[in-house]
Amino acid sequence: MIAVIRIKGLVGIPIDIKDTLDKLRLRRKYACVVLEEKRELIGMVEKVRDYVAYGKISDEDYKELVKKRGKKIKGKEYKPFFRLHPPRGGIKSKLHYPKGVLGNHGDKLNALLRRML
Repeated sequence: MIAVIRIKGLVGIPIDIKDTLDKLRLRRKYACVVLEEKRELIGMVEKVRDYVAYGKISDEDYKELVKKRGKKIKGKEYKPFFRLHPPRGGIKSKLHYPKGVLGNHGDKLNALLRRML
């Protein structure tokens, strides 16, 4: 499973990127969704890689995410997205991963996710 966190806000985004973010249910800054690794979804995530941070999520971090930020609707079901806090310690820069936060983090996304819970 991969987690996708929207980092950039709403202003100045092209229409096709905005539509893709809407389809991924990332409508606000610091929203997070957890997706299965399907080829179609990976293609959508690659398209919006300049606006999001994504990577593999561990099972322990997924359980903690649901426990702390999951909201139930209609009794048992959870909303398909999570609203997170801005990261503690701030965002280094809005550049791609080795220097900044955007793009594919691989397994190291869990550290960013823990700072946002």
